[in-house]
Amino acid sequence: MHELVVVVPAIFALNMAFGPNNLLSVTYGARYGVRFAVTAAIARVLAFVPMIAASALGLGLLLSASATAFTVLKVVGAAYLVYLGIRLIRGASSATLEGGPEQASLRVAFRNEGLVALTNPKAILIFAAAFPQLIDVDQYWSSFLSVASVFLVLEFVAIGLYALLGRLARTFMARRLPWFQRVSGTGMIGFGALLLLAKQPARLG
Repeated sequence: MHELVVVVPAIFALNMAFGPNNLLSVTYGARYGVRFAVTAAIARVLAFVPMIAASALGLGLLLSASATAFTVLKVVGAAYLVYLGIRLIRGASSATLEGGPEQASLRVAFRNEGLVALTNPKAILIFAAAFPQLIDVDQYWSSFLSVASVFLVLEFVAIGLYALLGRLARTFMARRLPWFQRVSGTGMIGFGALLLLAKQPARLG
């Protein structure tokens, strides 16, 4: 594997890239707190494990080579993001500073994190395209495992930072939490639209 001084910042940049999952961390951090957001995001990390494994096996090529596979996955992913955004907007009126009765719905948050990760074709393509740039091809499997492990550990750091950002936003916004949730919902719909408009990338390799 390349020098850690180069690899770790590069991996962390991938972790910190703002997308629908990190938007969820901000939203959950604002409404329910950092611990809730980090716990819910365990589902995201669990979803990333098989996606990274698929990339290691070269299955990321399927999405870049098959227009049908890419289109089906992006439509499903976009539809779910729009659905989730609408749910956030519709639930904004019941959002309170303490989270209300939805505080106990960790199972729903866990499901949202996992499904958002799994239905985003861009994620597996990022793993398939970015990870090979960071590994030692002469020690492919051990190097890929090291990069993947660092990525998963740093993902929790990124989750915590985004959740903390949401918590801080909640502190400054006080009773404007419903407005914040509407913005989050609109952002989720925006991510869905961007995903739907995404073009199939050129074949990896």
